[in-house]
Amino acid sequence: MTDRTSLLFQAAALCLTYPDEELYERLPLIRAAAPRLAPFVDHAESTPLPDLSAHYVQVFDFKNRHSLYLTWWRDGDTRRRGMSLVEMKEIYREHGLEFTGEELPDYLPAVLEFSAQAGPFLLEDHRSGIELLRLALTEHGTPYATVLEAVCAALPGASPKDRAAALALARSGPPREEVGLEPFGTLPLLELEPHKEREHAP
Repeated sequence: MTDRTSLLFQAAALCLTYPDEELYERLPLIRAAAPRLAPFVDHAESTPLPDLSAHYVQVFDFKNRHSLYLTWWRDGDTRRRGMSLVEMKEIYREHGLEFTGEELPDYLPAVLEFSAQAGPFLLEDHRSGIELLRLALTEHGTPYATVLEAVCAALPGASPKDRAAALALARSGPPREEVGLEPFGTLPLLELEPHKEREHAP
């Protein structure tokens, strides 16, 4: 993985978290570090923070089909999802990272931040879900789709097979099995040790 790809993953993680003043302060750095994210940076720079924040909530907090939680795309609300989350947490621990707070380890911004350090293997493992999210955001017409497009373009290998799998899953929807899982659309951004510089998103 090149340094440019690592910077892209880090910048995309910032773009996909709940927008705050810190994001706006970092927009020039994001533009310089990750030119592929320029379309989103252009939009954010021209949009007042309250409007961008409201749009983020409208896009991500109320629609499972725009979920930023990657295991949902594969497992839905099933018992399998719990095991997938445990396995992901173990992968982080094996690389010397621990979670604080109550966030889930499959949150895409956290996976992107991890991938910037450890390589894109978790992103590749969840490629179909990421492609599904990209397609859903593109259909929705949100500028956040351009962030997913940049991430997908940076992943190694051709994506037609993943895209076909994503389209098939989009038609049928992820499996659903009610097992008393708590809603996860508005949980705060997790912190990965030793990175503590970001504040929790509301």
